Amino acid sequence: MNQLKPSLLDFTKEELASKIKPAFRAKQIFGWLYHNYVENFDEMQNIPKVLRKELSQNYLINPLKIAKKEVSSDGTIKYLFELQDGKTMETVWLKMKDDIYEDGKLIQEAKYTVCVSSQVGCKVGCSFCLTAKGGFTRDLSAGEIVAQVLAVKKDNNHEHNRRVNIVYMGMGEPLDNLDNLTQAIKIFQDEEGLAISGKRQTVSTSGLSNKIDKLGEMDLGVHIAISLHAVDDALRTELIPMNKAHNISSIIDAVKRFPIDTRKRVMFEYLVIKDKNDDIGSAKKLVKLLSGIKAKVNLIYFNPYPGTDYKRPSRDDMVKFQEYLVNHGLLCTIRDSKGIDISAACGQLKEKELNVTN
Repeated sequence: MNQLKPSLLDFTKEELASKIKPAFRAKQIFGWLYHNYVENFDEMQNIPKVLRKELSQNYLINPLKIAKKEVSSDGTIKYLFELQDGKTMETVWLKMKDDIYEDGKLIQEAKYTVCVSSQVGCKVGCSFCLTAKGGFTRDLSAGEIVAQVLAVKKDNNHEHNRRVNIVYMGMGEPLDNLDNLTQAIKIFQDEEGLAISGKRQTVSTSGLSNKIDKLGEMDLGVHIAISLHAVDDALRTELIPMNKAHNISSIIDAVKRFPIDTRKRVMFEYLVIKDKNDDIGSAKKLVKLLSGIKAKVNLIYFNPYPGTDYKRPSRDDMVKFQEYLVNHGLLCTIRDSKGIDISAACGQLKEKELNVTN
């Protein structure tokens, strides 16, 4: 355990019941944690003082605190969290859809996605990613993953029963921290907690094909998104060195084995970089590569950051690329950049803080 004490957020409700006696108290504590967002044991009013004292001696509640946040004009909020050991990582609160009113009445509430980190730093070393510059420090515990969602919900006065979507695509490679990732997925799914079903959780991976298989075998009902970014192994290895061990064909084979809800599609993330992978030749190869897979392609603008040689593609080239895919039978969207006026790229806020403090 990387923390001074384990956090209560590290455990499922059943695990808490095995640790806390009488067991029914675990359900009450779970409610305080996930419905009331308490961060102090004294706030758990229906828990006896003796048990509260015992809990405070053995456990933490919240293993992180907000070190900094940046708010974009589009409603995106980027958080830099500090952990118990002083390490930092990032989480993003994304507003996906606005409130919808009809005749002055709210008929549909705004929809939000939380972009969650799974590690401090990352081992994958993608050449386009700022997180990679800092190297890998450690895995996050399950509680540190869970706490990110609780913290941003609390900070935005977002009631526990208002659903959010979770995307594991912040700092780190989620499948490189598989045990803690799957523990967090199960904790989020608990009906007496945040009740975030598997279909609202997406694991975004740079393509650890053997771990894709392991996640699939657990059949947790989550979606999977593949950070593909290239259509041939030479370019993909330049962008994602790990491709040497997990090449494109091994990833595609693993995706074909992954259990997918018949109504859903596998998401393929394609980061578009000017003069690297934004040409129609690449689009043709992508259509061929995804043949036979119920796929959706998400085209993402590369977000430049200080020190990178990669460039943002033109809108015109993005649209041409999208049109080619759509005309050849692939569902494809262009993801509009959010938070472009703040430290939008993964690792950017952390890097900025390091530069300020050094």
